[in-house]
Parts: sequence; C-alpha cells; structure tokens
Amino acid sequence: MEANRPRILVLGTGFGSFSFIKHIDVEAFDVFVVSPRNHFLFTPLLPSTTVGTVEFRSIIEPIRVARKGIRFYQAVCTRLDLEKSIAYGEGYFHRTPFEHAYDFLVLGVGAVNNTFGIPGVAEHAMFLKELADARAIRQKIIECLERASKPGRAPADLDWLLRFVVVGGGPTGVEFAAEMHDFLREDLAKWFPDLVPHVRITVLEAKEQILNMFDARLRAYATRVFRRSQIDVRTNSMVREVRQDAIVLQNGEEIRYGLVVWSTGIGPTPLVRSLDVPKGPFKRLLVDDYLKVLTTTNVYAMGDCCRLESQDLPPTAQVAQQEGKYLARAFNQRARGKTPGPFVYKHMGMLAYIGERRALADLKNVKGRGFTTWLFWRSAYLTKLVSWKNKLLVVSDWLLTSLFGRDISRF
Repeated sequence: MEANRPRILVLGTGFGSFSFIKHIDVEAFDVFVVSPRNHFLFTPLLPSTTVGTVEFRSIIEPIRVARKGIRFYQAVCTRLDLEKSIAYGEGYFHRTPFEHAYDFLVLGVGAVNNTFGIPGVAEHAMFLKELADARAIRQKIIECLERASKPGRAPADLDWLLRFVVVGGGPTGVEFAAEMHDFLREDLAKWFPDLVPHVRITVLEAKEQILNMFDARLRAYATRVFRRSQIDVRTNSMVREVRQDAIVLQNGEEIRYGLVVWSTGIGPTPLVRSLDVPKGPFKRLLVDDYLKVLTTTNVYAMGDCCRLESQDLPPTAQVAQQEGKYLARAFNQRARGKTPGPFVYKHMGMLAYIGERRALADLKNVKGRGFTTWLFWRSAYLTKLVSWKNKLLVVSDWLLTSLFGRDISRF
C-alpha cells in the first residue's frame, strides 16, 4: 500500500460492497474493507439452503479471495467521526478496539430485520438474512420432525409442533414456504410418512396480497399455486405478539407453532441510526444522484442502508449491485481526471420461486410463470453467481438433491 494514494474504507460485504471491490482500481486507491462477515453471500438462493436444496458453502465467496490488492479486517464498526474522517470499531472475535482513518468512506452496511416493535419477535422468531440464520432454521425444522416422531407423542402436539409459520409475504418469505413445501412433498413423505398429514405451512401477510412488488396476475397465480399446494395463505393478517408457543394476531386469534420465520422488511443498523445526517423513510441514509450522503463531502452509501433523494428504489440485490459497480467506476473516472455522470438504475425484473418447479418472472416485456420460468429462474441465478466454484457447487447440489433427496441430518 502506497502512502500517497487515497484511502477508501468500505464497510460491509454485501452485494453493493462486493460489486464495488470487484471494480475499483486498486492501483489508484488503497482499499480497506471492514465487516463482521468475511464472505459475500448470494442471498437470492438463501431460502434454498434452509431445507438442503442447496448447501451453505455453495453460495458464499470469501472476501479475501475476491480481489487482490485489498485489505480486509473482520471487525465491527461501532462509531464514525465524519468530521475527522475516522472509523472506530472492535475486532469481531475479542472486541479489541481500533480506529481507522480514511479519505473516502463507502457505506454498504445493509440493514437489519424490522420487528416493528412487536413484542416477542426478537426472542422467539427466526430470521432469514444470514447463513447462520438459514442453518438455525434447518436445524429447527429437523428438530421439530424428530420431536414429533417420538413414540407416544400426543396427536394434539403434532398439530402445533409441525406447523411452520412464515410472517411476511415478500419474495424471501414466499420462497422459504415454497422450499419447505418441496421438502415436505419430495423428502418428508419418504422418511416421515406418518407425520406428513400433520404438517402445516402458513404464510401471514399484513397487506391484501403476497408478493406486492409483482404484477397482479403473477400474484394471483402464486396464491392459487400455494393454496392448491395446501399452503395456508392468510392476507390482511397482522401480528400483535409472538409468544414462545404461539403467534397472536390483531383479531385475537392464536396460532400455535413449531417454527416461525420472520420476513417482514428491513430497518436501519445501529451504525446508520447513530449518524447525524439526513435520512429518508425507514431511516435510510439520503444520497444524491452520485451516491454521496447528503451534507457530507467524502461519504458514500449504497444498497439497503441508503435511499436516493431523487427516486425511491427497492432494497434489492440488483439495486445494490448496480450501485456498487457505478460507484467504483465513478471513483476510477475521478482518479483519471474525468467527471462521472449520475447513477442510472436499469431494472432487470424480478424473479421468485413458488414451489413444485414453478417460478415467476416479472420482466419488462415478459410476465412468465410455471415450469419454463422455473428453468429460467435457475439459469438466471446460476449466471449471477460470482465464481465458477459457486456455479459448479450449486449445479452439483441441484443434481444430488434430485437424485438422492435432501439431507435430513441434524448436527
């Protein structure tokens, strides 16, 4: 690292940060990356790992091997002094404090699960944002099945122990429910045949329809497929409280459960909340058309932690990825004495898996659904995986799952 080169400090290892790292000119800048997670996670396939359709390590890529010429620190940034351009943090493992000066700061810290202040969510629900979340869900699913198969288990216990509830009808919640249904139909029917009649999958959505970001016809199709698959879809169902053994709805109804997965949206991280800068809806940092945080001179943001002042883009992977690529190229252009243009988002469409080898594709000129769209869904995600290693591992996982089924070990 050369002392005379500008220092860029990148916080986070999500889609935006990873895209930025891949495209920044490491000959023109000293690039430092700080994150509690030392890998990039391909989140679109995260629901597939909860039941073993895809294995965990198949969808991650270590940050240290992503790009030569960067320095990575596995740590947590706890405070920023924007006036002095200093980041303060702690080591991830032993919480040893440190500070790091920068010339430019790039925030890609993402967001946290939004509990909306509902009692009991943080204590009793499970989230699905990180690989550790997916592994915990997978363990819990098998635990519920093994507990239910114990000799002498009362039939009444099976009705709640084998009820899997998803709160939130967005893409993540819908895809988890779809993967859970496939697991039930293709694997549990073979290994736990006596339990299958008792398994219930319930999706609770506070709004009038699931998949609100999709075309109305695709939303209706997904609802029909779910109900035909005996997935209980309940719209206009707001949660009032999550207890250790039951979810309480606003109308007073109680739903006992064995597992509840909370997937209702995102909120700001503690670091973002602590910054005294302009913020938009849901406390996201406001940035200009060049992704610079308003009222700052050397702080940029991308992905779920920010919102463009001029337009409201959805907090999706493709938005973060495009913002990271743009920001890196903008830095590169400035280093060469050029003036970059503003960020322009190009919407590539939305995809969602709905189970039984069916998927949805809401593209600019195509509204696809069914088996052919499922093939497109798989091929699209396969091309988006970041390395040939990931591509080969995911293809191998899909093939092994189709030949031998999903693994039901708990360890």
